[in-house]
Amino acid sequence: MRRLAARGAAGDAGEVAAPAADSTDCARGRHPSPRRLIDLCAIWDPGVFLPAVGWKTASGFARRRLNEAETLNSVREAQLELLEAARPRGPGSRERGPVLRMARQQQPPPWVHTAFLLCLLSLSGAIEIPMDLSQPPTITKQSVKDHIVDPRDNILIECEAKGNPAPSFHWTRNSRFFNIAKDPRVSMRRRSGTLVIDFRSGGRPEEYEGEYQCFARNKFGTALSNRIRLQVSKSPLWPKENLDPVVVQEGAPLTLQCNPPPGLPSPVIFWMSSSMEPITQDKRVSQGHNGDLYFSNVMLQDMQTDYSCNARFHFTHTIQQKNAFTLKVLTNNPYNDSSLRNHPDIYSARGVAERTPSFMYPQGTASSQMVLRGMDLVLECIASGVPTPDIAWYKKGGDLPSDKAKFENFNKALRITNVSEEDSGEYFCLASNKMGSIRHTISVRVKAAPYWLDEPKNLILAPGEDGRLVCRANGNPKPTVQWMVNGEPLQSAPPNPNREVAGDTIIFRDTQISSRAVYQCNTSNEHGYLLANAFVSVLDVPPRMLSPRNQLIRVILYNRTRLDCPFFGSPIPTLRWFKNGQGSNLDGGNYHVYENGSLEIKMIRKEDQGIYTCVATNILGKAENQVRLEVKDPTRIYRMPEDQVAKRGTTVQLECRVKHDPSLKLTVSWLKDDEPLYIGNRMKKEDDSLTIFGVAERDQGSYTCVASTELDQDLAKAYLTVLGRPDRPRDLELTDLAERSVRLTWIPGDDNNSPITDYVVQFEEDQFQPGVWHDHSKFPGSVNSAVLQLSPYVNYQFRVIAINEVGSSHPSLPSERYRTSGAPPESNPADVKGEGTRKNNMEITWTPMNATSAFGPNLRYIVKWRRRETRETWNNVTVWGSRYVVGQTPVYVPYEIRVQAENDFGKGPEPDTVIGYSGEDYPRAAPTDVKIRVLNSTAISLQWNRVYPDTVQGQLREYRAYYWRESSLLKNLWVSQKRQQASFPGDRPRGVVSRLFPYSNYKLEMVVVNGRGDGPRSETKEFTTPEGVPSAPRRFRVRQPNLETINLEWDHPEHPNGILIGYTLKYVAFNGTKLGKQIVENFSPNQTKFTMQRADPVSRYRFTLSARTQVGSGEAATEESPAPPNEAYTNNQADIATQGWFIGLMCAIALLVLILLIVCFIKRSRGGKYPVREKKDVPLGPEDPKEEDGSFDYSDEDNKPLQGSQTSLDGTIKQQESDDSLVDYGEGGEGQFNEDGSFIGQYTVKKDKEETEGNESSEATSPVNAIYSLA
Repeated sequence: MRRLAARGAAGDAGEVAAPAADSTDCARGRHPSPRRLIDLCAIWDPGVFLPAVGWKTASGFARRRLNEAETLNSVREAQLELLEAARPRGPGSRERGPVLRMARQQQPPPWVHTAFLLCLLSLSGAIEIPMDLSQPPTITKQSVKDHIVDPRDNILIECEAKGNPAPSFHWTRNSRFFNIAKDPRVSMRRRSGTLVIDFRSGGRPEEYEGEYQCFARNKFGTALSNRIRLQVSKSPLWPKENLDPVVVQEGAPLTLQCNPPPGLPSPVIFWMSSSMEPITQDKRVSQGHNGDLYFSNVMLQDMQTDYSCNARFHFTHTIQQKNAFTLKVLTNNPYNDSSLRNHPDIYSARGVAERTPSFMYPQGTASSQMVLRGMDLVLECIASGVPTPDIAWYKKGGDLPSDKAKFENFNKALRITNVSEEDSGEYFCLASNKMGSIRHTISVRVKAAPYWLDEPKNLILAPGEDGRLVCRANGNPKPTVQWMVNGEPLQSAPPNPNREVAGDTIIFRDTQISSRAVYQCNTSNEHGYLLANAFVSVLDVPPRMLSPRNQLIRVILYNRTRLDCPFFGSPIPTLRWFKNGQGSNLDGGNYHVYENGSLEIKMIRKEDQGIYTCVATNILGKAENQVRLEVKDPTRIYRMPEDQVAKRGTTVQLECRVKHDPSLKLTVSWLKDDEPLYIGNRMKKEDDSLTIFGVAERDQGSYTCVASTELDQDLAKAYLTVLGRPDRPRDLELTDLAERSVRLTWIPGDDNNSPITDYVVQFEEDQFQPGVWHDHSKFPGSVNSAVLQLSPYVNYQFRVIAINEVGSSHPSLPSERYRTSGAPPESNPADVKGEGTRKNNMEITWTPMNATSAFGPNLRYIVKWRRRETRETWNNVTVWGSRYVVGQTPVYVPYEIRVQAENDFGKGPEPDTVIGYSGEDYPRAAPTDVKIRVLNSTAISLQWNRVYPDTVQGQLREYRAYYWRESSLLKNLWVSQKRQQASFPGDRPRGVVSRLFPYSNYKLEMVVVNGRGDGPRSETKEFTTPEGVPSAPRRFRVRQPNLETINLEWDHPEHPNGILIGYTLKYVAFNGTKLGKQIVENFSPNQTKFTMQRADPVSRYRFTLSARTQVGSGEAATEESPAPPNEAYTNNQADIATQGWFIGLMCAIALLVLILLIVCFIKRSRGGKYPVREKKDVPLGPEDPKEEDGSFDYSDEDNKPLQGSQTSLDGTIKQQESDDSLVDYGEGGEGQFNEDGSFIGQYTVKKDKEETEGNESSEATSPVNAIYSLA
């Protein structure tokens, strides 16, 4: 019976479904090692996907599209079936819990499926012996079976193994011992069996080709590598050959054979011209799987180039080129008209006979093909015919495998990937055109190299236990099984009574320490072989834990989680799980314990948080470990970004509001089109949004908000559509050319998400205004072709502008030019006028005709004129410009004028007659009998006699009054005498002059005006305006010096407009929306101040002040009183100032400052003691010697002056006079002494009245003395 000695994986227990923060490879950004792949199991559950730490936005798979796994649904279904088989059903299954989401219904990426399969395999119980225990060798790394090497590099044949003790290595070559020591070029890496063959000193790599096998041996057995066939890559040169031109009839089939030189591995074939231009391939011309170039039918255009086969060799990265084929096509139609290429039936247009299809490859109607299981099957059918046949594929008796089949080479090849036995059978291809069809049947046989059904695994037993090694494989034909032990055939090994061989199984009974060995199972058939090593190790080991102790595992709520407890022991320990150190063994319900010791919690809940203990027990003892599980809330985006449509240049904000576990650090990042978004100057990223300023076309795309913590993440995606101006139209083409029309066709540019509403067609001509573009016509956005009406004799060039809601595109590139033929003009110039510029001339002007109305060369104008009423003959002149001046005309007489267009093709139609006038002269007369009537203080009415028409000498424009303010009726008031005017258009006898100043003296004159200017002035009239109301008082000011009074001040009005008789002040109190009673005050005309007593300190006042004349009150000035200060704030200030605690605090601060000042002065004043002589009445003199009992010790240095000594101009110290007494240095009449006779106080300089008067510096008496004197 098969036994498992160790059920735990060697990975850390912390590497579980939602990995621990700092204990997992994922948390450190590493990919899981093979021994840790098991830890990925917890991140995938059907319908629940909460990635572990490793899936960060900067990693490779986070940059993939979220829906890329949709193509793997069949694989996923198989994996889910495995999952359902691997776990028990019960009340704790996922179906009963809440459904979680990841990235809004997105499928997991493909790597999750792979990890999940590896997880299931690992849970079945991989055997790992700790490396500190004795064990036989195990091959851990080796080169591939078919090992092809680059001849330019050193040869490396890998072989690595583990074991305890460390294994030694040796090699065989072609089944014979390979003595490495005899070949100086061959060496073996240290602590490894890897061979290194060095060619730096010379040698040919081909000499080392052969079959190599590695042996790893220690005292417990020998492990073998695969038989490694070493081959050197080859890239031979193409044989030189001279190729004659290939002559072929147009429409016939053609095969250009490549026949590349055999290389190792086979080269990649492609066809190019000798100038290295790729050959364009389509369903008519294509390259076959064998490298040949097939023409289903040859066309005349095929001989425009030559054809060279190229072979690219993988290892050497070189390209070998075959000599080029040259085609010569025989045809019945030698003209290669490019316009026929788009002809619906090019073959009949070129006179090529139509033919039914026939197969060029493979030949005949049937063939067979063999393919190995797991490889790709490629079936190919290439047919000839006219027209080119279409290829279709079918399978006899069934459908093509849609999940594995795809068509290549324009449907000429069928590829079925990962072939299995079900893909064998008959396939047929059908080639058809309108002339008929033909089919070819291909019989496919699927063979198989050996593949494992049950690969032998390492067997770890305790002494006396039973076990078995099983080696089962399948293949076609059925493979044979051969057993070996330590690299030798089992038949030649020493007999072992405890071992029994039964075909593909070896049974061990009552094993002992001597049974340790490495067994090899070799299963093979004609298509290949499999070799597996499995050791038998007999150990007697008490249980041990293989993971770190007391790990912290943090997981996400409702996730499926697995707690690992890797352990080892022999005999097999029994493992049990407990929670929080109490209760029964955890298994069943929401818990499931796997063979390897892992505890699966199918759906994490809050109550699952706690400490989990795993205990492993066998007959030799027990071991335990603890895992602390913390349950965290999932990260969720509760306000997702929404799809938006924005115009270019606007601002867009994408919201992303996240809810997460507060104990986890949240990181919010953004992806654009599934790539990390660069936050530039135009973007602003905040915790809950992304703002894009000045949106541009390049900002369009999908934006994904990634909210992630150390344990999980959530994604939400939105698409930003940017509405931009359309791209320019392109490929303008002129067709349907006619004398007066042409059809313009264009290809629309991209509308940039905003439909094109209009197209504007513009034209430019090179004769009258070259380089200037004019609008021609406008068309709806649904058309891309329009007929344009043209004018004769214009060399047109067109361009098109597309318009959408956002704006206009750039103009298209100009079309080719098109010139229309000439014709006589069909119209005459417009806007013809005749006006005099002087009194004796008339200037005739018109708007010149543009290029589209000239209709021919040498456009000119026939100008005719005559006096209107004389009926004299017409005067005429031909002009090339746009004006003509008629001289010597009477003053202001009417003329009849005609202007006719003419070019080299003839004259235009008869023109219309226009009336013009010769030049004007100044009027000769002035208005008479001017009468003035005062209407009010600011306006007067005028009346006059009109002048005679013949005195106007032109067109009468208006009567005009000139007036000015002569003076004011108020004394000492300066006025401006600037002239003003009032106009009265037309021939009229009366008018009104307004906006005059009241109470003023005015003067007035009148004139008549024509196009030339003013006539003579009338007699000057005088008038006086009556008194009016004054303007508003100036600089009206409201001030509030306190809460009881309000001061008002103002200045006199700028325009009194009469004699002021006083001022009127109206004011009203208001508080919010409440109004008080209005109060009116009247003041004398000289008063400009007023003080008002407030009725209450809270209300505000609104004041209205106006000045008065005898006429009435004038314009008012309005102001409001300022808002009163905050009363509560004032009361608080008063309350604080009167509080006892505040007064005490201020006193304490003052006392503290005083104490600090006293201490500072004491520190400054103390320099040492001053010994006093025995006779206290004897003054100190400068002649006293510096004795120990009678000298100052104040100074640090002998030459340092005493404090208060003065320095003379020459820098010497000026000593105090000898008759100074101590009284001179004190503040009172007597000096202060201590009981010991020492002097108290600072030794200060004597107050010298003369020195003070001379601005000499003297030091003030220390205030400390005064303090001491009070003691």
